[in-house]
Amino acid sequence: MPKVTKYQSKSSDDKGYIAWSTEENQIWSELYARQLPLVKERACAEYLEGIELLKLSHDSIPQLPEINRVLKAQTGWQTAEVPALINFGEFFRLLANKQFPVATFIRTREEFDYLQEPDIFHEVFGHCPLLTNPAFAHFTHTYGKLGLAASKEDRVYLARLYWFTVEFGLVRANGDLKIYGGGILSSPGETLYALDSDKPLRKPLTAIDALRTPYRIDIMQPLYYILPEFDHLFELAEMDIMALVQKAKSLGLFTPLFPPKEKKAS
Repeated sequence: MPKVTKYQSKSSDDKGYIAWSTEENQIWSELYARQLPLVKERACAEYLEGIELLKLSHDSIPQLPEINRVLKAQTGWQTAEVPALINFGEFFRLLANKQFPVATFIRTREEFDYLQEPDIFHEVFGHCPLLTNPAFAHFTHTYGKLGLAASKEDRVYLARLYWFTVEFGLVRANGDLKIYGGGILSSPGETLYALDSDKPLRKPLTAIDALRTPYRIDIMQPLYYILPEFDHLFELAEMDIMALVQKAKSLGLFTPLFPPKEKKAS
């Protein structure tokens, strides 16, 4: 995530509703129309069930109180309206309280295909459908509680586990590979690349490996980890993840599968 952003979240009224502009609603509509056909063929069944439950609007940005009503009934979760960028501490605090942070801005047309900041399309379309699922909700809640209590150094390791599951995870379903990571599901290019390209590696997920794997946020992923089944998230949540963090620290990181990021000329 970038440390600074040109985006600014919009504030809601006293009922939690946001007055989105015609252009902002149009951008959502175009993103939704482009992405939905792709994920219908490639997303896991649990995500598609969540899409049906949320009944996301196709022509205007969904209002968070309407999403909250569904999440509350299904798993006890809520969304939380946040600024465009939040720090690790606030991120973990929200997850530990079953609140999923949603930055209330939407990308510009100049960054229609990709932006580093998580906008409302990424958070709502990419992540919220799976928050209706008990396994995903439990794993995310457990992750938040662990991160809230962790040291700054350990949070960096935890971030890798989140990256390779919640953001960029694949899952085996009836012999086929499907997508559950929100970073993939909200990106048309990566939705195709993650399953169809012969360039990335795809490996079975082990928590210790994910904790040791470097990543970059500004490229197509060179590696995806695969859950053996979706409900394995329950087992993952019950592991002694912080003990695995300490083991990962002692073993060290794997060699990155990508070149170092080029420094901008000053």
